[in-house]
Amino acid sequence: MSMTTPRIAFLASPADDAQRMLAELSARHGDCAPSEADVLVALGGDGFMLQTLHRHAALGKPVYGMKLGTVGFLMNHQRDGASGVQGLIERIHAAEPATLRPLEMVAQTESGATVGSLAYNEVSLLRQTRQAAHLSIELNGQTRLDELICDGVLVATPAGSTAYNFSAHGPILPLGSNVVALTPIAAFRPRRWRGAVLKADTELRFRVLDPYKRPVSATADSHEVRDVVEVMIRESRDRTVTLLFDPEHNLEERMLAEQFTSG
Repeated sequence: MSMTTPRIAFLASPADDAQRMLAELSARHGDCAPSEADVLVALGGDGFMLQTLHRHAALGKPVYGMKLGTVGFLMNHQRDGASGVQGLIERIHAAEPATLRPLEMVAQTESGATVGSLAYNEVSLLRQTRQAAHLSIELNGQTRLDELICDGVLVATPAGSTAYNFSAHGPILPLGSNVVALTPIAAFRPRRWRGAVLKADTELRFRVLDPYKRPVSATADSHEVRDVVEVMIRESRDRTVTLLFDPEHNLEERMLAEQFTSG
């Protein structure tokens, strides 16, 4: 990135506040295509940040997020007034990088199709009907659970561990810990199984034991694949993305703070 004025590509969610900020920032700093930019600035919430990563991570450009949505764990706080527009370059130069490595999901469906996708937060397997899912779990080719009866199960990255994973009572994982969380959702049997923390390079394989009577879907972030019979998940070996955070409120600090809140 240039140490003077970086070339910026502004990307905004359809929300009114994000669109207004897009117009103000573009008028102040100019705008260029993502492929020609030094840095991408995403305006919105966490959902829009994930969209941005899925669409543009392959460019290898760092992404600076500004919260203009309802949830913004992956975003920096918006600063009101002229400082929020004029001070953007200084904030980008002072920002601290956080490198994230997504999960790769490969799902086999009942129809015989193979569907691949990336997940920066989590991959979740969920029952499609009122019938509980029946799953087996293999780690690196070894069966660890012959049968998990549940509403679902998910695998979360450290960056995604504070999202759906945390709501399902999974652990918050520090960035750089090189682990992922394997967390059941409303497990009925084994009733006391609370999941596991696994090395990031573990290859997980889920098999749906009764796919016709108890259909299951697999979702990588927001990409859903229905009627799966087998799902393989592992950390990507060659894809990374860099997020930029203000020093006073970086992602690692947010994850620590999340663990010491009572609300």
